[in-house]
Parts: sequence; structure tokens; C-alpha cells
Amino acid sequence: MSGGILSVKIALHRALVASFSSQGLPLATTGTGLDAPAQLPHHKVKYKKPAQRACNEKDAKNKLCGGHLKRWYYTEDVVEQACGDVEKAWGAAAEVYRCEHCKTLYLPNPAEPPSRNVAGQGSISTFGLTLPPKDSK
Repeated sequence: MSGGILSVKIALHRALVASFSSQGLPLATTGTGLDAPAQLPHHKVKYKKPAQRACNEKDAKNKLCGGHLKRWYYTEDVVEQACGDVEKAWGAAAEVYRCEHCKTLYLPNPAEPPSRNVAGQGSISTFGLTLPPKDSK
């Protein structure tokens, strides 16, 4: 690639980044656009990014954890019952996700609707079929 074309591409990229940043839109390399959540004494707490399903916490070697985020019912967790930090901070029924490897806690992003699934809202069938319930005999 010649130097002239490369410099034009770099200038175009910088202009796009500047326009997105000035509009207040978060970029993939930036955070969630939210302030950092209050940290708990025995847990690391972060906000989930929109549609995030894997942990983005980095270890000592600067490698991503990559563990799946799963809905965490902390009131049923025996170890958390002994600690009690989460229930004291957020109550008994907060929506909290936890990494299966590093145990980092993730709060849902306020921009997303609350859901019962880490993957988000399910899709509507492309076939459009709705079957009536079976008759009970």
C-alpha cells in the first residue's frame, strides 16, 4: 500500500473516531460509558457491555479470562451466605452475573432491557408458526 493511501485511511479513521466520541457513543475499545460501580470488599465488580457473554477481565500476564458469564443466584450460594457482601449491598433479588473462572461480578448494563438469559432476548421464529396447546385427556 502506498504512503498516500495509507495516510488518507488513517485520517479517515481518526475522523470517524472523533465523530463517534463527540456524539457520546461508546466505542468497542472504550468501557461501557458508565462510571465504575462501587467495589465490594471481597468481590471485583464491573458493568456488562451490551450483548457481552464472556469475561473481559485481564490476569497478571495481561491475558483475557474469557470465562462465560452466568446468572448468579447469590442467596443460594453457601460461600456467599457466609460472606454476605452482595446481599447487604444490593438486596436479595438483584440481577448479577458472575464469571465461571475468575468469579468477577458483572452488573447488567442499564441500556439493555432486563432479561432472564445472559444471551439476551430470544428471537422470534422465522416460520411464524404458533401451535395451540395439547388437549388434556
